[in-house]
Order: sequence, then C-alpha cells, then structure tokens
Amino acid sequence: MTIIKHENYIDGKWVASETYTDNISPSDLNDIIGSYARGGVRETELAIAAANTAFAGWSNSAPEERKAVLDKIGAELIERSAELGELLAREEGKTIAEGVGEVYRSGQFFQYYAAETLRQMGEVTDSVRPGVDVEARREALGVIGIVTPWNFPMAVAAWKVAPALAYGNTVVLKPAEIVPASAWALAEIISRSGLPEGVFNLVMGPGREVGEAISTSKDVDAVTFTGSVPVGRRIAKNVIENMGKIQLEMGSKNALVVLNDANLDTAVQCAIAGAFSGTGQKCTASSRLIVEEGVYDDFIDLMVKEMKKLKVGNPMEEGMQIGSLASESQFNDVLGYIELAKSEGAVLVAGGDTLDIQPKGYYLAPTLFKDTSNDMKVNREEIFGPVACVIKARDYDHALEMANDSEFGLTAGIITESLARSAHFKRHAKSGCVMVNLPTAGTDYHVPFGGRKNSSYGSREQGTYAAEFYTVVKTNYSKPY
Repeated sequence: MTIIKHENYIDGKWVASETYTDNISPSDLNDIIGSYARGGVRETELAIAAANTAFAGWSNSAPEERKAVLDKIGAELIERSAELGELLAREEGKTIAEGVGEVYRSGQFFQYYAAETLRQMGEVTDSVRPGVDVEARREALGVIGIVTPWNFPMAVAAWKVAPALAYGNTVVLKPAEIVPASAWALAEIISRSGLPEGVFNLVMGPGREVGEAISTSKDVDAVTFTGSVPVGRRIAKNVIENMGKIQLEMGSKNALVVLNDANLDTAVQCAIAGAFSGTGQKCTASSRLIVEEGVYDDFIDLMVKEMKKLKVGNPMEEGMQIGSLASESQFNDVLGYIELAKSEGAVLVAGGDTLDIQPKGYYLAPTLFKDTSNDMKVNREEIFGPVACVIKARDYDHALEMANDSEFGLTAGIITESLARSAHFKRHAKSGCVMVNLPTAGTDYHVPFGGRKNSSYGSREQGTYAAEFYTVVKTNYSKPY
C-alpha cells in the first residue's frame, strides 16, 4: 500500500519537509492514515513571515470578500462532513457519528463568521468637548498563532481560524502532533477558497519546535491556545515577553450535581453523555458526579445498569457509542488514574478494564467509582478519559461547595426540578458555563465559551465575543469645523 505524503502549507504553496511522520489510527493500529510533514523552526519562521506580508492586504479587504471565502470553506465542510468525519474518526478514535458531527459543526463556524464580517459596526458619539466627534472602531490585530488540541482536531481549529480571518487577521495554524490529518484536510479546503497567499498557513510538527517558535516570535501579535495547563502557562510566559495578546483554554474538572428531587433517568442520561461521550476526552466532560445522599444509591444503581448497555468498539462501525482513546500515552495515563483511584480508597462499580477489540486499538471500558471524596487526586486532576467518580453530598449547599472547590472552572451542571435551586446554582457556580438538566458537555457556536480559574485565561471564544480577542479598538477624535 502506498502511503501518501502530506506537506505543510506556507505562503499559498505546499512545502515539502525533510522528515515526515506516519499518522496511525488509535482504533486500528494497522491503519496508517498517511505520512505528514514534520515542520520545525525554519518552516514556522517562513509561515510567520508570509502571514506578516499578507496582513496589509487582507486586513483592508472588503467585508464581502471575506464573507465569500468563509462561506465557501463552510459550505464544503458541511457538504463533505460524512467523508471528512470518517477521516477524523480514524485519526482521533471518536465514533464516526461524532466525527461527522464535528466536521459539520466546523462548517457552521465558518458560515457564522462569514455573516459576522458584515455585522462589524463601530460607535460614534459626541465628545465632552463641544464640536469634537468621537469614533470607536475595531481593527484587525495582526498575525495570529493558533495552537490546537487533539480531542477536537477540526472544530477547535475552525472556531479559531474562522473569526481570525473574518476580522481581517492572518494565521499560522499548528495542530496537535498526533492529529495532523484533520488540520491538513481543513488547510486543503482553505487553499482552494480564494484566500490570498500567506493569509492562512499550516505548519505541522512538535510543540517544542513549532509551538515554541510561534509563541516566542516578535512577529506574532497574538496566540490562541487550547491544551494542557503546563503548556498554556509556558505559552503565556513566552507571548508576554513580546507583549503579545494571549487566549488560553486549558484544563477542567467539571462537576454535575444531582439533587434529591432530580428525575433520575434524566440525571443518569446527562451523566453518561457528559462523562463518556467522546471517550471522556472532552474539556467539558463531567468527571465529578456530586449526588445528594437521598438518591445516592439509586443513582449509582441506575448508572451501572445503563453503562452496561453502552456499545464500545471500532468507531468506524455504525451504532458504536464510545470509540478508542486517542493515543497510547493517553491510554496509559487513564489506566494510571484508575489504579490511583483504587489506591485512594475509591470503590470500582463499573468498568476499569482494557478491552480486547479487533482491530486492535486503545480501548477501555467506561469506568465508574463510588465512595470518593472531593480531596482525592482523581477528583482534583483532569483524567481526560472515560472515568467518572461519584461523590456524596449532605445537601445542596454541600454539593455547591464541592462543585466550586476546584482549581478549574469550565463547566458545571445541576439536575433538579427546583427553580430556586437551579437559579441559585446558575448564579453561584464558579464556572464559565452552567447547564441545568443538561449534560455538561455540549455548547453552541454562536454564544461565548470559556471558563474561570485555571480553565481559561483571556477573553471568551465563539459568538460575537470573539471580537474581543481578534481585534483591537481604535478611538478616533476629529473636529470637522
């Protein structure tokens, strides 16, 4: 079988690399998706230079030109969502249904920001000084470095690239090293969209070379990053040295609170969807299930019953609900946390086993622990796998206290029939997103997304709030007479 080489995209051209890396599916270790360029500092510097050169023209382009380009990209993503969703599922391990949905949503991001190009309105007001007019307007920021994670290889790239281009910026995209295929497919579509040379650039390669070169460059005006806390902190330190703008989406340890008055069928379905969809590899996953003591035992019994029905297996097969983990290292990390939970005294009630599924891949049974406490490491650190821990709460106040007792604050959820409790929780949960009678995982593309504490840093992503990061405000004064 011939393995196709995929090159980096720099200054409107496909650029060969000295070395390439085989992209192997985590759900079928015999499936080599392709060979992808392994860029380094040289390629990154060329991409940054190209983006700088292209900025003047693109930032002054007509809004309708930007709209046409973004619409075209979005339409092709939606049209090819079945094909590209299969590619995404192969390289990341999520089910084909989730892969198709992710690509389709990626197209929606581009179409949403295509419309936003025509909604960029300024403000005009009178000065406190008679006869002076004041105009406030947003302008493109410059070259945006975009560093994306492996868990949503298409969607996260889309929700960063689309607004960057819509507001007139130029881009250097660096995807996670283990999922280059989705980013390359997006770049290939962008390469045929009519975008001027140098406006969008793709450099695949290791973070210690490509990511480091982006974050330390004086010619990069802003960096938006989604990934781990340690890497986010390093990027922030690098970018601030050059007084660049930073946007970070990092770790989480999301809580789903279940009260005594909850509909337990709803609670369990929300817990399963939140904790195990995407093989638990979502930053919005509910890995802490905080359950009021009156329904604690019944909730666990129903969870175990429903978990046994989950279909785990080859994500390319229709009907599968959970695929493989994304890599061997992630697989081993999650197994380590399962052993840690046992050593801390947590009681395993479901899963915890590796699964011998053919074709061979990194498969793990969805796992549930009970009798855990909020101070256990497994309830403090992000596991990023199909593992959830149940914590008993004395009452609502105790549940809220534990939900907020975390260094993270991305999403939080509550299952209750009480309007008073849900209203209080929405007001007092220390997280960026709150869900009532819904899974913690699952957000919309037209509203702001982000967290608090160590989960996020900088302005919000998505919706109209994206303008806060991708533009700079200029205030103009004039005296017309």
